[in-house]
Amino acid sequence: MTSTAVKLALTDVRKEFPARGNGEPFTAIENISVDVRDGEFLVLVGPSGSGKSTLLDLLGGLTRPTRGQILLDGRPVTGPGLDRGIVFQQYALLPWRTARANIEFGLEAKKIRRKERRALAEHYLELVGLAGFGDRYPHELSGGMKQRVAIARSLAFDPEVLLMDEPFAALDAQTRESLQDELLRIWRTTGKTILFITHGIDEAVYLGQRVAVLTSRPGRVKATVDIDLDRDAEADVRSSERFREIRHHIWTLLHDEVARAQDLETADLTATDRR
Repeated sequence: MTSTAVKLALTDVRKEFPARGNGEPFTAIENISVDVRDGEFLVLVGPSGSGKSTLLDLLGGLTRPTRGQILLDGRPVTGPGLDRGIVFQQYALLPWRTARANIEFGLEAKKIRRKERRALAEHYLELVGLAGFGDRYPHELSGGMKQRVAIARSLAFDPEVLLMDEPFAALDAQTRESLQDELLRIWRTTGKTILFITHGIDEAVYLGQRVAVLTSRPGRVKATVDIDLDRDAEADVRSSERFREIRHHIWTLLHDEVARAQDLETADLTATDRR
């Protein structure tokens, strides 16, 4: 499914924010260089404060890097665009629109005719397992169903890359595992390039073809781990010996970073108290 062509390329990306007063600028991420291949499922995992969400804002074109460049199909990312679909932790559905109408939202921006919009929305409702729920409003849907609608909405306008920022973090464990399975099925069906951000090691190992491990602040790529699980051969891949080995390897890479992130958080709180 994955080709050797690079779909998304980050080269020496740095993002800093101005400090209050005369303080030093705050550096969120530094020297991030990652290539995401066409059709690849890449997961970024890191401790709190490692710049995961900052990186997603950059990829989405919501902010610009202080240094470095981000290329999508060889073209610089300079702002938001329909070539990238984004799924957030909070579903961000429009409460006054039905599930179908939420999915049609991006299609309206592409000036697609009403009949075709309806057909596409129905197709993607079926793809995410919500056939028959198109007339439901967000308040009539469970958390997992809302996130399915959000995924369908992002896929419907056919983006080049799907960016996902901890989309299952707010869900209960059973729903989260179910949607992880659904996402893998959707990825195999569509062949989309997916960049998925999480702080969960198990989720990273289960979903990713590769996992990029980020350091504590400022976020850098500490290591990239190939995930060589045979998901089709294992009835319960999460219980396999190989899954445990990879999980332990990534946990080892992250252990010191989590401790360092906690130390940085404590130092920040102490400095705030002194002001």
